[in-house]
Formats: sequence, structure tokens, C-alpha cells
Amino acid sequence: MKKLIPISFLLVIAALCLVFPSIDVSSTNAHIDAADTAWMLSATGLVLIMTPGLAFFYGGMVNKKNVISTMFQSFICMAVITVIWVVFGFSLAFGDTVYGIIGNPSTFFMMKGMLGNATWKLAPTIPILLFAMYQLKFAIITPALITGAFAERIRFNSYLLFICLFFVFIYAPLAHSTWHPDGFLAKLGVLDFAGGTVVHMSAGWAALASALYMKRRNEQNHAPARITYVMIGTGLLWFGWFGFNAGSAFAANGLAVTALATSTTASAAAAVSWIFFDMARGRKPSAMGACIGAVVGLVAITPASGFVSIPHSLIIGLVSASISNLVVEWRTRTTIDDTLDVFPCHGVGGMVGMVLTGVFAHQNINSANITGNGLFFGETHLFLIQCEALVGVSVFAFFGSLLLLKITDMLSPLRVSLEEEAVGLDISQHGEKL
Repeated sequence: MKKLIPISFLLVIAALCLVFPSIDVSSTNAHIDAADTAWMLSATGLVLIMTPGLAFFYGGMVNKKNVISTMFQSFICMAVITVIWVVFGFSLAFGDTVYGIIGNPSTFFMMKGMLGNATWKLAPTIPILLFAMYQLKFAIITPALITGAFAERIRFNSYLLFICLFFVFIYAPLAHSTWHPDGFLAKLGVLDFAGGTVVHMSAGWAALASALYMKRRNEQNHAPARITYVMIGTGLLWFGWFGFNAGSAFAANGLAVTALATSTTASAAAAVSWIFFDMARGRKPSAMGACIGAVVGLVAITPASGFVSIPHSLIIGLVSASISNLVVEWRTRTTIDDTLDVFPCHGVGGMVGMVLTGVFAHQNINSANITGNGLFFGETHLFLIQCEALVGVSVFAFFGSLLLLKITDMLSPLRVSLEEEAVGLDISQHGEKL
């Protein structure tokens, strides 16, 4: 029976492609700007390279016997989430709204109506198909981020089921609520330029839920396999993040330049902050620490990148790295086995970024999307909205992920056996080794 499930899945997808061929071409009078389209094509490629970058980043941190498994968990998201996205996932995230919480899955089913010059209302100068492919890359990397929390102890088959459930029931509702103009959070005025809530907070809280649900690894001796992999991964992530944040302007304009600049400075400040913070506590400055700090800065600036100034982005980098460093230290003193500290880095980093967006955002940076200025400028409305959204999203992502983990475990056990964990997931799950 289990052997028939993958075959049945492929047959269903093939049947859908035959029954619902997406050959209808839209011919609207929209103005497609060549420069904007060229930039967004580039940005889409930049965001995609982040997932292989994440694979190297995580793969270098785990034990040698789990490198392939950990990296493959990121790579497989590029395949599985893409198929879901094309069939009905894009509709869930950006289709006609259903109570401001989720999209109608039939709106763009099998990418219908997305050829030709059709555009998305918030990206009117690029084809909607390009917008869909750009947003797909965000959907790909989000479940991949979670893998660092349960690395070295999850069954691959169960992992595939979990990421599908996570996308449908956690990611898609958050994306729709935050980024669709009729979404619940968007109408409240919540600011999330490129994914602090949708990507990093959702993945961070899911990571914490996973670490708690799956308990500790049986083997606690942890020796990173390749620090050089971590450095390569950091470079790819930093490089790709320019598409992640600057691309969220959806045009080749000044706002994209601002987002690129704030992303650069926040990441640099966070890397420096992490190193100096370690040195102040008597530790040696490490390449691993600098890499983690840089990524935390990128995480924290993500929601704020199109709303804050350069000096304020430096503050966001410094503050986020310091707080995440403290949370990592706290986590090591508990029984929580978040293998690669996904929650302290991505979850906490995303939350710090959301709060500081409410502190430093200003209409002079992005007048089109802000109804008020941040707390730093004497206004409280935006700050309170950001804090309320933070609490609501945290509760939803954490408890929703716990429920999905339980459902997955009931359908397909999550943990590998003691013997499989001891031999390593590369061999036990994939029959491969370095």
C-alpha cells in the first residue's frame, strides 16, 4: 500500500495537467515595464539560490553522518512546494479572499488565466506569472528553514507530509492575510515588507514546536561537519537576500535600492555585533558566530527593509543579533533540542524585526504602504498593531504547528528509530554517505 501512494500522487498530478491545461491567454491593457520585469526575473533567481544556500548553511552545522539528509531536506522543498504551488498553492496565498484569511483555491487553479499580460494588483508593471514564480521562492524556503530544528532525527517520509501540511495550513493563510490587499492583517495595517511574519516567525515558531514535540536527540555530542559549508551557505544566503528584500518592491526603483541598502547594513551590523558580544563574554571570535550573526541581521531587517532608514537598519542589526545571541545561550541551558537554533535565530530575529518596524518605520521611506509612522517618531498606532500581530501570529504558528506535527505523527511516525539515529540519517533514510 505504501509503495502505491507515491505512484498514485504522480498519476493524480498528471491527470490534472491533462484535464486542466493552462493555455488561456490574458490580453489586458496593462503596461508591462521591461526594466521592472528584468529586475524581478533576476530577483526570482536570487531568492531561489537561497534554498541551496540554506542547505549548505545547515549541512555544515550537523554531524557528518547527517549532512546529506539535512541538505536534501532543503532541496526537496524546491520540488514538492513548486508542484503544490502550481496546482492550488498560489491560489491559497493570493486568490480571491475568503474572509480575509485564505484564498480561493480555484482562483488560479493550475495557473489558469496567468499567461499573456495579466498582472497582480500590487505589482502592476510585471506579468502575474512572474509575480507568482517570485512568491513561490518564499514558499519554498519557509518550510526548509524549519528543518534545522529537528535535524538528525526525523523520518524523511514523515517530513514530506509535514511540509505539505505546513504550507497549506500555516504558510498560505499567513501569506494571504499579510500580503493580499484584502487580507485580515493587511487591512489592519500590519507592515511586513518581505516576510518577517510570513516566513521567519512562522518557521521559527514551527521550529520550536518541532523541537518540543520530537524531544531531544539520543546522541548529544555535536561536532559541525564543515564550517566551510556554513560560510558558503552564508554567502549564498546574503547574496540571495538582495532579491528577497529588494525584490519585494516589485519594481526597479528607489524603494528596491533602499531595501537592498538596509539589508546590507543590518546584516553587517549583526555579524559584528555577534562577534563582539561573544568576545565581551570571554569567547573567541568564530567564523560560525559571524555567519549566524549575519543571517540573524538579514532575518530581522526583512520586515523593515522597505520602511526604515539606513541608520535605523544598523540599530536593527545590532539589537537583533544581541537578543538572538542571548536566547541561544538560554536555549543551551534548557532541555529544548532545537538542533540548529532555528527559533532563537529566525523566530526571535523575525519578532525583533517586526517590533522594530513598528518603532522605526516612516512614511518618507515608503509613503504608499504606511498609514502612520513608528514609535520613535512619537506615534503609537503602528507600533501597537505590530505587537498585536506578533502575538496573534505567534499563537497561530506555534499551536497550529503542534497540531500538524501530531497529525503527521499519527499518519507516519516522525522519529527515526534508535538504530537509524545512531547510524545516521544519510544511510538510514537515503542509503548515501559523504
